[in-house]
Amino acid sequence: MVREQYTTTTPGTNLQRPETEYVYNVGIYGWRKRCLYLFVLLLIILLVVNLALTIWILKVMWFSPTGMGYLEVQSEGLRLEGESEFLYPLYAREVHSRQDSSLLLQSTHNVTLNARNSDGNVTGRLSVGPDMVQFDGQEFQINSMDGNPLFTVDENEVIVGPDKLRVTGPEGALCEHSIETPLIKGIKDAKGDKELRLESPTRSLSMDAPRGIHIKAQNGAFKAVSLLDIKLHSSNGVLRLDAETLRLSKLPAGTTGESGESQGLYEVCVCQDGKLYLTEAAKDSNCVKYSRDCQ
Repeated sequence: MVREQYTTTTPGTNLQRPETEYVYNVGIYGWRKRCLYLFVLLLIILLVVNLALTIWILKVMWFSPTGMGYLEVQSEGLRLEGESEFLYPLYAREVHSRQDSSLLLQSTHNVTLNARNSDGNVTGRLSVGPDMVQFDGQEFQINSMDGNPLFTVDENEVIVGPDKLRVTGPEGALCEHSIETPLIKGIKDAKGDKELRLESPTRSLSMDAPRGIHIKAQNGAFKAVSLLDIKLHSSNGVLRLDAETLRLSKLPAGTTGESGESQGLYEVCVCQDGKLYLTEAAKDSNCVKYSRDCQ
């Protein structure tokens, strides 16, 4: 762009007119101008495409003033409607379902719930896998609806809270160590009472109580079978066998008393070590007289 500069003179002066000066201003012309227009056009196209993609994403993801799709943001937290899939860990203080539906947690491998302390360390873990349910923690407790503990497990003991523990398996309950309980009772089904059996196939069976042991069979017989000895011991009291008929079979016969005095009657004698034996009855007891049978 050319600009001519002129100098005016006063009439009557002899000043020479200066030569015409040419001033050139630098601008964008030619291919630079076309590239600039092309760049601006590309920016406008990109802006329109980004705006169209943003509107499309908002429409597809169901964005709304209250949330996104089935996800609704409330003052209490987040609310999800329908099924949701999480690809990474979910951190939440509380997760619960609607009042009219159940909460379902499903995974192709396992479902793991972790509890962490303020330092981020795991203090409790519940893992539900395809083969087993595993809990890692200091104590595991199951409570009833009113808050009463039903089942508690820690490193030292297992506590069953209800008044009745019912074992319905055909093999019963297997206990490798001792059991402490106030009552053991057989179950009753539609066919009647079932047999209650306390059995130790390879070891001994011992029942101890600070005050006493009461064994009662209302509709059947009580039977105790042992490979070796059966010991009934009372440290401070008596041993009472209360029954209509008391039968002790295979008792050893003691020394025969005077002939003709027994009349086919026998008496049961007890040694100091608790051994029982039979001896012929007489007018007087033969237990003391023939005490050598206890040797």
